[in-house]
Amino acid sequence: MKILLDVGCGNAKHEHYIGMDKRKLDGVDVVHDAEDFPWPFEDESCSVVILSQIMEHIKPWFSIDVMNECWRISEPEGYLCIKMPYGMNATYVQDPTHCNPWNENTLQYFNRDHEFYRIYRPKPWNIEKAIWDIHSNMDIVMRKQAED
Repeated sequence: MKILLDVGCGNAKHEHYIGMDKRKLDGVDVVHDAEDFPWPFEDESCSVVILSQIMEHIKPWFSIDVMNECWRISEPEGYLCIKMPYGMNATYVQDPTHCNPWNENTLQYFNRDHEFYRIYRPKPWNIEKAIWDIHSNMDIVMRKQAED
């Protein structure tokens, strides 16, 4: 059975998931910093990876590395679920540890059918669902695509 992975779970790990966090808290199964590559999981070992309220804490220059690492550990057609505050709204700005704002256009850098993809050429994802509220959160579901 493939792994269900909750990256940056803190003490609020999703039920039935393996929790990875850099802090040893209740519910954390794997103590590992998401900005330290590679993560301690085999290639294509996860069917779902959750990044809930973590990407806004990732140093911007690690954004593509984190997304590529999620791609590496995801099974073919595996899912990546991201939840984070929208760009520079009040929820984002209030937390002094937030350093990486995204908006709906940021996702296009990982979509090989979009012109933004050609800038960095990361591992490809298909955007299955993207819901955002400029005053609140972004909820994103992506599916791993095969490399060309």
